[in-house]
Amino acid sequence: MTTRKTRLAPSHFALAAVLAISITSSPALADEAAEAQDQPASGEPQVDDDVHNRQGEGPGNIIVSASGLRELDVLAGTTVLEARDIQRDMVAGQIGDLLTKIPGVSSTSFAPGASRPVLRGQQGERVRVLIDGVGTADVSNTSVDHATTIDPITVERIEVLRGPAVLLYGSQAIGGAVNVIDKRIPTRMPDEAFHLDAFGGVDSATNMRTGAASLDVGVGSNLVLHVDGSWRESGDIDIGGFQVADALRADLLADAAEEEEEGEFEEAEELREAANQRGTVPNTGAESWTVNAGFGLILGESTFGASLGYYDSSYGVPTRPGAGHHHGEEGEEEEGAEEEGEEIITIGLEQFRADFKGDVYLGEGAFERLKLRVGYSDYTHTEFEGAEVGTVFDSASIEARAELVQSTQGALRGSIGLQYTHRDFFAEGAEAYVPPNLTEQLAVFTLQEFGTGPIQIEAAARAEFTNVEAQTIGIERDYDTFSGALGLVYEGFEGIRIGINGSRAERAPSAEELFSNGPHIATQAFEIGDADLDTETAWGLEAYARGSIGAGTFSLTGFRQWFGNYIFLNETGEEEDELPVFQYLQQDADFVGIEADLSYPIIDTGAFRLLTDLRASYVEAELADGTAVPRIPPLSLLGALEAQTDAFDLRGEVQWFDDQDRVTAFETATDGFTLVNALVAWRPLANNQNVTVQIAADNIFDVNGRRHASFTKDFVPLVGRNFRASVRMSF
Repeated sequence: MTTRKTRLAPSHFALAAVLAISITSSPALADEAAEAQDQPASGEPQVDDDVHNRQGEGPGNIIVSASGLRELDVLAGTTVLEARDIQRDMVAGQIGDLLTKIPGVSSTSFAPGASRPVLRGQQGERVRVLIDGVGTADVSNTSVDHATTIDPITVERIEVLRGPAVLLYGSQAIGGAVNVIDKRIPTRMPDEAFHLDAFGGVDSATNMRTGAASLDVGVGSNLVLHVDGSWRESGDIDIGGFQVADALRADLLADAAEEEEEGEFEEAEELREAANQRGTVPNTGAESWTVNAGFGLILGESTFGASLGYYDSSYGVPTRPGAGHHHGEEGEEEEGAEEEGEEIITIGLEQFRADFKGDVYLGEGAFERLKLRVGYSDYTHTEFEGAEVGTVFDSASIEARAELVQSTQGALRGSIGLQYTHRDFFAEGAEAYVPPNLTEQLAVFTLQEFGTGPIQIEAAARAEFTNVEAQTIGIERDYDTFSGALGLVYEGFEGIRIGINGSRAERAPSAEELFSNGPHIATQAFEIGDADLDTETAWGLEAYARGSIGAGTFSLTGFRQWFGNYIFLNETGEEEDELPVFQYLQQDADFVGIEADLSYPIIDTGAFRLLTDLRASYVEAELADGTAVPRIPPLSLLGALEAQTDAFDLRGEVQWFDDQDRVTAFETATDGFTLVNALVAWRPLANNQNVTVQIAADNIFDVNGRRHASFTKDFVPLVGRNFRASVRMSF
């Protein structure tokens, strides 16, 4: 394996050190932290970190990691998943597939080992995946075949922010963000001598086995030590029918007939075998493991901590059946094409990560807290073609945030902050389709909330300065962007919030969009960027209502975004190096959609509850020339009934996806399908939810469904009938 040393300059580490050390070394702040041990709480909502003590929040009471705000209505489409929700919907090892039952959320579903969230039809460079407010620092944003370096079974909470999360987390969140909260850096002393969380699970459709555990130990009265780890292994996925979609299958059978007429009987048989492959998808197994350790120093109302972590994963990349079958000008099969099509592609990745977190209580003045967050990552990703190393991707990065949080007691609440990001990307190998490049970004941002009565005003703004440089080809680009939002909220009806938000967001093109130029064997595409891409802009309008209807909760959001210079990856119909050519293009685009959910108790006797759960989402996207934006998810609906008692939950649900025939050139349509799922959750300890045993059946009728947002939908359908069992413990 070819590697290279990271090129982070000492000045970049110095910046992170200044953010951290300047606070802890200040005698005044140290005195305030010590005095705070005898002071009352600052007024900021304190969230219990223990999983078994946390309760889910309804649409009218969402806890989101936005400092200083009581609500986050400028991002109306916000959902929070707790540990019990994660256990219930855990069907794969990638975070994208975990979130697909949330309105407005789909998944790239490239392969079981690589799946990223799709928010309101946006994916890739428009959706940031974060760990406690800073980026995962992997290369999952560069291509759909690259995995995210998060194992969901070690997660405490997930915040899904649909809309212009650019205001909080940077221009790469112009379509939304997924913020994962874990416990690697403890922020409170455990109530007991130690706190243990553990999870284990198996399934039938992928022969998956997985386990995870985390341990927090209090040392003295101020120090908490933390360690956690996880392991997951799965085989090739079982599916409910043919591997390839009907149109592709017809093409393969037609090619087989043509080869047979020409006397190429061996090639014809191989094409028929590819067309008739059913029941499983070859080369979709995956294995991963993680280990993390951290500490938290609790000084009254102030906390400091750090952690180190390691993530290792290897997974198969399924290839398009018949991909090696190409004809030359004379109808002859091109030399080597067959062998290339038969190669098994696998990816191995590893990441070392270091994090620092500080939360300093400043007293009862205008600014109540100073929050610091620094993340450093050294990431290596290798694509193997058979046993040979194909391409190695290295990425070293550092991201730092500092926020001053205003007092939450006054009419004006919020925070102001700085954020700095540096990424050093390097690729080497036959398919190094992106040249080495450096990306630096500096941003200043603020979020403000005004009002304590029935009418509230929210405002947010972010200025960002981005430099992208490809050193080996001598191209450098600078982008200055500004994003802002203004929202009005009305609480005149008891338990209900009604509001409207307007926003303007900007995004700088990424290095991959600017500089790509070459074959990418894992995605079976020849990708071409455009170094002259302009800044992408989006005007947005969003109206919403959420809160309580009697004993139930609801949320309804309608949105529209008008994009200028929208950047998208489009298939051209041409071929290069025996691969289809995909090119980054730019055009205005219009997105419109709706998201809704309702949870209501049909029966509630105290000891027994019967809930109905209804969800819906729809997005339509069109380019300025009247054609469809590629890979937009179709209308989806979910309906469920859930019976709850102290010891048992019983849930049955139906999830329906419409067909999607509004497609762009060279993009295939997808048929609609329906998934039927059921689960039973048992809490065996009387009056205690510390242990939950769950048995679930997904896709009970073994339907062969395909996600339209996926690049591999024509030959990687969703998992077929799957029986899962898991246990979660928290003591």
